Amino acid sequence: MIDIKKLVQDHRDLIIRIRHDLHRIPEPAYTEQKTSAYIAEHLKTEKLEVKTGIAKTGVTGLLKSKKTGKTLMIRSDIDALPVQEETGLPFKSTHDGAMHACGHDGHMAMVLGTVTILNKIKDNLKGTVKFVFQPAEEGPGGAKPMIAEGVMENPKVDYSIGCHLWPTVPEGHIGVKSGPLMAAMDRFDIKIIGKGGHGAMPHLCIDALEVGTQIINAFQRMVSRHINPLKPAVVTVGSFHAGTTFNVIAGEARMSGTTRTFDRDIWKSWPERMEKIVRGVCESMNAEYELNYSQGYPPTINDDFMSGIVKECAEETVGQKQVIEPEPTMGGEDMAFFLEKSKGCYFFLGVGREGSVSLHNPKFDFNEDVLLTGVETYIRCALKLLG
Repeated sequence: MIDIKKLVQDHRDLIIRIRHDLHRIPEPAYTEQKTSAYIAEHLKTEKLEVKTGIAKTGVTGLLKSKKTGKTLMIRSDIDALPVQEETGLPFKSTHDGAMHACGHDGHMAMVLGTVTILNKIKDNLKGTVKFVFQPAEEGPGGAKPMIAEGVMENPKVDYSIGCHLWPTVPEGHIGVKSGPLMAAMDRFDIKIIGKGGHGAMPHLCIDALEVGTQIINAFQRMVSRHINPLKPAVVTVGSFHAGTTFNVIAGEARMSGTTRTFDRDIWKSWPERMEKIVRGVCESMNAEYELNYSQGYPPTINDDFMSGIVKECAEETVGQKQVIEPEPTMGGEDMAFFLEKSKGCYFFLGVGREGSVSLHNPKFDFNEDVLLTGVETYIRCALKLLG
């Protein structure tokens, strides 16, 4: 019988070294050349079947057992953020203005560590493990183009898992939830075209600023009065610019924002709902408009069966009391696209401790022993699904 915990502990130095190596070379979306090369070299060293250049910088590695069976996908994101690091770590970023401030270095280290360990015990598997290293998770999103280029086929992926380091889940805990976990996330940009003029003569103008405020108010009424209150939904206008000085009526206004929901039907309805509001307000106030609505990631929804498998493996790793059901978050994640194409589960690996900061913070760091917990959970899932 395999002592999984000892096997993972024996590879601690490797897993942490990989995290340090990758933390030093952060690269934002679709520029992950050094990162991809590092990943590919590790996979080739383990003699996996390797493909590179998928959706520009994506990488896959196939680990095949001698026995035929199902295919499990284990996915990691690989991109960094355009953030100047302030951790002071001895292995801090060597790329000015870029940092792994969302834990993707840890994600890659866990999956590459899992590659090495599963390769040593692959005779205990029946089927294939497909390791997927995806670019541009922070935007514009690499999962969808990887799927378009066939990453879920040849062999067809039956199961998919992935995890995210999560500061609101306590260190030593694992968060597993069936159903909606993360929200659909879209962006909208609106330009309102009115007619500027003297602040003392509003009757000769079309006040774009006033039109914009009416649109913002209408968006909030849409959420509170047109959407089922039992289905959480958010519309946020994060940027609003109009006018140049105190006594001139603005002839143009611009706003940008985001929508969030866990409900697929609401997600699909956003573009039509918002177009109707913007058109109606502008027509009533004699203004014109340009609306650009960009649908981003769908809601991240975990499969019941796979959530049960991950929960069971997590309990074997950290104990039943340390596995919790996390609160869903309005943050988005393009793992959602992979979950639409297979039975899958995305889970949270707790890194929360006293003094810890949030994701996307220039001081973000974590206890690296948490990575061993993630690796062990991945290995137990592979053995349970393909054993």
